[in-house]
Amino acid sequence: MTVKILSIGRKKIDPGCQPFLIENRFYNLYIGFQHPEWKERFVGSLCLITLMSVVWIVFAGSVSAAEAGKPQTGQSECEFEGQITKTVRLKYLLYLPRGYGEDAKQKWPLIIFLHGMGERGDDLEKVKVHGIPRIVEQREDFPFIAISPQCPDTSFWTAEVDALNALLDDVVAKYAVDENRLYLTGLSMGGFGTWALAMEYPKRFAAIAPICGRGDPGKVCVLKDVPAWVFHGAEDQTVPISGSEDMVRALKDCGGNVKFTVYPEVGHDSWTETYNNPKLYEWFLKHSLKER
Repeated sequence: MTVKILSIGRKKIDPGCQPFLIENRFYNLYIGFQHPEWKERFVGSLCLITLMSVVWIVFAGSVSAAEAGKPQTGQSECEFEGQITKTVRLKYLLYLPRGYGEDAKQKWPLIIFLHGMGERGDDLEKVKVHGIPRIVEQREDFPFIAISPQCPDTSFWTAEVDALNALLDDVVAKYAVDENRLYLTGLSMGGFGTWALAMEYPKRFAAIAPICGRGDPGKVCVLKDVPAWVFHGAEDQTVPISGSEDMVRALKDCGGNVKFTVYPEVGHDSWTETYNNPKLYEWFLKHSLKER
């Protein structure tokens, strides 16, 4: 802070104290005094006292402002709140069943299928190799809308939960989807993704079918009201069966509605037999969010 005194009245100058200007970074003060000849000495003293008082007020005010803006040293409790905008992008296969659009009022059940690690990338032909995309090309009477997204080459489904949910929002908004009958399934890495997506949005899916996957048993109880049919090969060396066993056990312990199918002599490929089984799709259609 800088204080500059431009002029000060003296007692021999008549009629009294000359005006003086006090300037600093924040203050511009103009003070003037008038007095008759016989009060010359008194008022001259008064001018000086007033000047000193003003200087002290300005200085003290500036110090207080500086201290108020000074951060406290040591540890203190703080809180942050902000908003982040995220852009997500996924390529996907869309299947619309025979008869779609003939009745404008009809709503259709939807299955979202999550592929395994080997089908990652930007070539959707790879996604057609296994699971639902393969089934819909073999069955003309598949009674579901099906979406089969492709995971980016350097990512995993467990890291794409927000993108998957956004994709589902987009498809539901654009097509005649029955939101009470949304079903989720996936194999291997897609089995991991099935558990992760369902646990993040437990009220969204009417039923789930994770195949040779794994999740967090400590969090699975959020799915206690979501029907689950879990599949795994007993001889799986890629994703050990203990991954599914732990999830099923934890879900049962909290009263979950869960079925567990183990293929005794099957390794990692526990999905071919599962997706070829018509009973899986019959089981899906038995469940609706309206039941909860």
